[in-house]
Amino acid sequence: MAKRRANGEGTITKRKDGRYHAAAYVYRPDGTRVRKFVYGKNRDEVADKLTEIQEKTRQGIPAATSAMSFGDYLTYWLAAVAPARLKPATLNSYEGLTRLYIRPALGKRKLNRLSPADVRLFLLEFKSGCLCCLRGVDAGRPEDERTCCAVRRCCKRRPSARTVQYTHAVLRSALQQAVREELIARNVARIVETPTVERQEVHPLDAGEARLLLKTARPHRLYALWLLLISTGLRRGEALALTWSDIDLENGQLRVRRNLQRIKRELLFGTPKTARSIRTVSLPKHCVAALRAHAAQQTRERAVAGEKWKPPAEQPNGLVFTTATGRATDPRSLNRMLTILCRDAKVRRVRVHDLRHTCASLLLAQGVDARTIMETLGHSTITMTLDTYAHVMQTTLRAAADRMDDALGLVEEKEADGGDAEQDAAA
Repeated sequence: MAKRRANGEGTITKRKDGRYHAAAYVYRPDGTRVRKFVYGKNRDEVADKLTEIQEKTRQGIPAATSAMSFGDYLTYWLAAVAPARLKPATLNSYEGLTRLYIRPALGKRKLNRLSPADVRLFLLEFKSGCLCCLRGVDAGRPEDERTCCAVRRCCKRRPSARTVQYTHAVLRSALQQAVREELIARNVARIVETPTVERQEVHPLDAGEARLLLKTARPHRLYALWLLLISTGLRRGEALALTWSDIDLENGQLRVRRNLQRIKRELLFGTPKTARSIRTVSLPKHCVAALRAHAAQQTRERAVAGEKWKPPAEQPNGLVFTTATGRATDPRSLNRMLTILCRDAKVRRVRVHDLRHTCASLLLAQGVDARTIMETLGHSTITMTLDTYAHVMQTTLRAAADRMDDALGLVEEKEADGGDAEQDAAA
């Protein structure tokens, strides 16, 4: 006689139509329990789904239902689904946008009653709203003291077009999971048109400013880092995650394989931004020389630090750019360093990411083609390269047009015609 399943283990049953379904008790967002059904084409598929919802129940994660509020569904999605699909930095951004903007505006709506009009109205109000008002900065003050931004007038600091677009992406991603779990019939966020984004023109350093900055940075202990950022266009996290095993000084190459990011209070090593970001970059000779000098300097620093040189266990061995005690350099500290360097060099203040733009602009000015720049920077598509640096490419495009006259021999032909006319006039 088959052993009876214990209470709470769930039940798998074959239906009359040949499919299978299972039932188990799960937690609701309010802490109570309810019986939830899962369905599948065969017993194994249903058993996997049953195990998944039971594991979430053991972890105290509430199960999603179509009648739950959208705010509760977002809590479930961010806790149970998103961590397995998103990178830590992306998940952190999604959580912030959800907590600050989406849940306060749409959280009380029922998941199965959320409409395209709700999403469209939210995006419209979000796009035209003040960030301080949207976050409820003054909500905790007495009513007679509520003054937006605490200056007795609205600061009118609007969300950027990119932030509006990103917030819309969070809605689409969350609701698409609800469609997969058959909690709703359609993704209403997909029906709403994505807000257009006006691409902001980048303002990199010119060649003269870059030379001044590097001249000022030469005595800096991380001079090799600043030279590398400008010369190769590496992202900040990519450069800080480099190890000596990633660099081939003999052949003048480095391999980008990981990045470093600060997520809340932790420094986390992960994979680069996209698959294209994993790449091999050729190094200019001055970078090779600077890296050799940096390696010798790091050896001296390690000897001076002695027992204080204790990198954390989770940190890759042999990081190139570390603190004086061997720890990974905090990406945020580079921002402060660059601000001081810009001030001392008497050049306009730029972000660390603008050094990447500077690299691309200098390469374009030297006539390097867009495809090579795309591979160097690790852009996912050449369209991104062309769109980002379209204004910088005008000089290159003008030079290309001038070269066409040379290729067709029209300059010589014109000069020859002019010479014949002069001879006729003299005769």
